[in-house]
Amino acid sequence: MFKTYDVIVVGAGHAGCEAAAAAANMGSKVLLITMNMQTIAQMSCNPAMGGVGKGQIVREIDALGGYSGIVSDKSAIQFRMLNRSKGAAMWSPRTQNDRMLFAQEWRLMLENTPNVDFWQDNVTSLIVKNNVVEGVITGLGIPIKGRSVIITSGTFLNGVIHIGEKQFGGGRTGEKASHGITEQLVSLGFEAGRLKTGTPARIDGRSLDYSKMEVQEGDIDNGKFSYSNQTKALSYQIPCYVTYTNQTVHEILKTGFDKSPMYQGRIQGRGPRYCPSIEDKVSRFAERERHQIFVEPEGWNTVEIYLNGFSSSLPEEVQYQAMLHIPGFEQVKMFRPGYAIEYDYFPPTQLYNTLETKIISGLYFAGQINGTTGYEEAACQGLMAGINAHLKLNEKDPFILSRDEAYIGVLIDDLITKGIDEPYRMFTSRAEYRILLRQDNADIRLTPRSFEIGLADKSRMFHVEQKANLTQKFVDYIKSESLSPAEVNPILERQGSSPINQKRKFFELLSRPNLGLVDFIEGIPRINEQFLSIEKDIKEGVEILVKYEGYIEKEREAVDKFKRLESVVLHEDFEYNRLSSLSAEAREKLSNVKPRSIGQAARISGITPADIAILMVYLGR
Repeated sequence: MFKTYDVIVVGAGHAGCEAAAAAANMGSKVLLITMNMQTIAQMSCNPAMGGVGKGQIVREIDALGGYSGIVSDKSAIQFRMLNRSKGAAMWSPRTQNDRMLFAQEWRLMLENTPNVDFWQDNVTSLIVKNNVVEGVITGLGIPIKGRSVIITSGTFLNGVIHIGEKQFGGGRTGEKASHGITEQLVSLGFEAGRLKTGTPARIDGRSLDYSKMEVQEGDIDNGKFSYSNQTKALSYQIPCYVTYTNQTVHEILKTGFDKSPMYQGRIQGRGPRYCPSIEDKVSRFAERERHQIFVEPEGWNTVEIYLNGFSSSLPEEVQYQAMLHIPGFEQVKMFRPGYAIEYDYFPPTQLYNTLETKIISGLYFAGQINGTTGYEEAACQGLMAGINAHLKLNEKDPFILSRDEAYIGVLIDDLITKGIDEPYRMFTSRAEYRILLRQDNADIRLTPRSFEIGLADKSRMFHVEQKANLTQKFVDYIKSESLSPAEVNPILERQGSSPINQKRKFFELLSRPNLGLVDFIEGIPRINEQFLSIEKDIKEGVEILVKYEGYIEKEREAVDKFKRLESVVLHEDFEYNRLSSLSAEAREKLSNVKPRSIGQAARISGITPADIAILMVYLGR
């Protein structure tokens, strides 16, 4: 019934979908196994993509030839660029999405991708011989041969759902958990742990009084995620709303603390610090009189509302009674309560930077199984696992993104080098070279690399080359052009900037912090003529390169130093235990992580500059 597949992907969440698409588009024969064909690419939690740090990842996935950006655009109901008031390195795109349309678009994309087959079943164990994976065995007892396997199990491995004092097995509400894989992997020598995450209640939008809330519209100048021409910006957007808890809400929530699985110790796994439950907020930030609640529509044609900021595992009656005292929620009707879910994960220090496991050849982990949280973090891991599984099968060099090339590179390096002790979430602050890794230039950074390995197509590459050339052309124009006092002083005075008394370089004037390119385009006819037919993203990129030139140059110098350490290779079979001058902690951690370079070794938690100096001396450096 089944042939031998090149790549078997276990799980069809965000990681699994990107893994299957990437491997298939590069030429591998792929089987995507999911427990339910109706929940492919399900948005299990919030109906949104992107955000701070995460939006950069979606742009990078798109630049590499992944599907998340395209699907997000096609299912978007609102687009916003977050952090516009801050520097360009912090700008982060975000879409609010139609949950059902998002899953539908993903399934259509996969069904129209040659080389992807589907099978609805659960996987109970792997076929492993001599530490090499050879396939899977499904819940129906069917062995399926595969030359590589990518596990993207999300929250399903031994998942347990908690609502107050109630707990029951499940990988997601209404769906059963997956058993067997953890136990087998532990028997093969893997270390496993438990994490938790949670989700808020879903409510009936018809029961809300929006006049008591703050409206949150999308951007006026609509944007989108994908660099391709397969999508376009929204012509109409649905607003979200903001409201707040209060002391009455907090007091009602406290009445359920004695039944909270978190406070009673029934939840052993650690949850995400940066996305705490409402009861955790009330407990940890007792001095705050209120907490922000985002009221987010779930789609174009549904009244279902996602209550962002009100994640909870308290008893359902406590959740409901507390909601009744939120402004605008006096008549609220609840579709289902929030809940917490515990699940198995495998510490990611057990992986190579290709996301292949160190113990079993041909076996890859991607997504929440590696201790991450979030659709975007999962999707980029799936993409990289799919790419590298294909490349290894075809005896080609692995595809690895470094910390100076992509947020994806930062994420994977953090996971495999530092490990995690709580669910990992991406932030701009994690990227030390974030001025180089902006959301506007992901295509210029990454599409050429993807084109080299055969994932990004020729049309993508042609578009990127055009954009890069045009951007540089206008940067050169701004650097060479001079503006007279008569032309520019009216603009400077309007913006409260000091006037000039002789000609100045356009570059110098645009570098002033309170002036933007649009001021010169709108105020000087000959500048307007030059930029008349230029797309908005080109103008934006040009302005960023001019304004941040000094910072960009400093970061490139820092990257050069970083690369010098990265170029000092440490082989996998390096025997750290022979170096008695290293601390016992250093020997243990270096032996466990097996860093590929001195640079990576220096980023391992607990490794000191003295340890690095000893390694450099030993290597003759």
